[in-house]
Amino acid sequence: QVQLVQCGGGLVQPGGSLRLSCGASGSRFSFYTMRWYRQTPGKQRALIAIFARGGNIVYHDSVKGRFTISRDNDKNMVYLQMDSLKPEDTAVYYCNAEYEFVDYWGQGTQVTVSS
Repeated sequence: QVQLVQCGGGLVQPGGSLRLSCGASGSRFSFYTMRWYRQTPGKQRALIAIFARGGNIVYHDSVKGRFTISRDNDKNMVYLQMDSLKPEDTAVYYCNAEYEFVDYWGQGTQVTVSS
């Protein structure tokens, strides 16, 4: 069982920045594939960034060049640095860990981009 605890989020003006953090339990964090998703009301949860256990990083086109996913395997942490935020980035953001073909989820955190 992997537990994920998220920190960060909040209200920011367009063009601003936020950093989301996600801490994971377990001693095999380096073997987890970590992902960030986001969800808006009435829509399905959407994958926006992946940091695979092998080191591959992939972004959805909507965030490419503005968001950066990173991880610290020594601290069991994954981060999402969000820059040049737009109102359409407003959503609940979820951290996800995949380990041994099982998905685990953080509790979600609200990000609101508004003036």
